Amino acid sequence: MFDIHNQIFAAPLAGITDRPFRRLMREFAPNAPLVTEMISCHSLVGRHRGCLRNFDVYTDEGPVGAQIFGADADLMADAAKILQDNGAKWIDINMGCPVPKVATRAGAGAFLMRDHALAGRIIGAVVRAVQIPVSIKTRLGWDADHCDWMDLIRIAADNGASFAALHGRTRAQLYVGAAELPVKPQTPIPIIANGDICTAADVARVRALGYDGAMVGRGLLGRPWILGQLADGIAAPENIGNVVLRHLDLVLDYYGARNGVPLFRKHAAWYSAGLKNSTEFRIRVNQITDENELRAAIAEFWGCVDG
Repeated sequence: MFDIHNQIFAAPLAGITDRPFRRLMREFAPNAPLVTEMISCHSLVGRHRGCLRNFDVYTDEGPVGAQIFGADADLMADAAKILQDNGAKWIDINMGCPVPKVATRAGAGAFLMRDHALAGRIIGAVVRAVQIPVSIKTRLGWDADHCDWMDLIRIAADNGASFAALHGRTRAQLYVGAAELPVKPQTPIPIIANGDICTAADVARVRALGYDGAMVGRGLLGRPWILGQLADGIAAPENIGNVVLRHLDLVLDYYGARNGVPLFRKHAAWYSAGLKNSTEFRIRVNQITDENELRAAIAEFWGCVDG
């Protein structure tokens, strides 16, 4: 296991940190720890063929943790075994996803902040099932009246978890308002800070609060090089368009053109945000269904000579 202290992590982001995006981030940050999109234990154990991430192999991805979610301890343990066999360097248990289909209807994600007994059973089952480290990712609490994250951290430690990531919002806040992390008290396992971390100043701020590392989430959108900037001091690429085209090729190779072109539209929007004529570009891109037309539109917008 790598040393997690003072590391800059890439957070698990549903619909974002898929294999193509992780491969792109890895080109800018060879050693940074990355986390997959959250993976349903039911889908993974059932080998549902419609979900490509169920079949990812991580042996060539460097330090990558695989995040799973679910409410069945036995299924979570089985899923963790599969991911270990597929080359994941550690298993992360989602205990913070706030969306209703996960946190209420499925009784998973952030719901585990309300059922600490079940959370403990899941953590213990996963830890016993694998020989790699296990972490959890959680929030401050269910709502402002129940900010009991430290109780969950102790349960995680008691059941063998190696570290945790803490998002500085409650489940009730979703992603609204500023993340507010408390000063880190003495904890039985290391804690990685998450929430509104986008710059070197943000990293310095959470380190000053006592956290053992930082995790970048939505700051990655349209900026796959940010981990390299924060961890290794690399410069942003001079021609972002070449990065966008590289990302598009990775997406098309993984998903195929039929699914890859519409999926990439959101990435094109994030890459272009704040640039001149970006609104017109996004409107144009959202109407494109052909991979060559999309590639040409990107090359034209960024002035890529090799587009």
